[in-house]
Amino acid sequence: MHLNTKGTKAGTKDTKKYMKNYSENELAKIVFDAALKVHKKLGPGLLESAYLRCLAYEIAKSEVDVVIEKPLPLIYEEIKLDAGYRVDMLVGGKLIVEIKSTDGLNEVHMAQVLTYLRLSNCKLGLLINFNVVLLKEGVKRIINGTL
Repeated sequence: MHLNTKGTKAGTKDTKKYMKNYSENELAKIVFDAALKVHKKLGPGLLESAYLRCLAYEIAKSEVDVVIEKPLPLIYEEIKLDAGYRVDMLVGGKLIVEIKSTDGLNEVHMAQVLTYLRLSNCKLGLLINFNVVLLKEGVKRIINGTL
């Protein structure tokens, strides 16, 4: 298994053979379980980039398609702008995951994920703050529309 970065997939060469079409909720459970494992091993206090790569590795072990640091263009009316936006992680082609390692999540963090959901036409996003004692206190589900 290898891990790629900068808008590329993480996983094995034969991932496509075994890939299942998971629902957003199934993907969210896989990500949450993987995040729990990473948080239990590493604890709080590291950089976001460390958690991002470890989480991508854990998810890829589940044979789920993972793209980290995926470029997200901004489309305004009929023009496409490369504004430099990058989604931390796109899981299964339909779940956006944003990683934080901060003293607390705030409305701006949640607005960021909601904007990424709108720009990508995804329905569900997870905002995960690893800088907490109990990971469940650092996870927020953000919905774009209805699931």
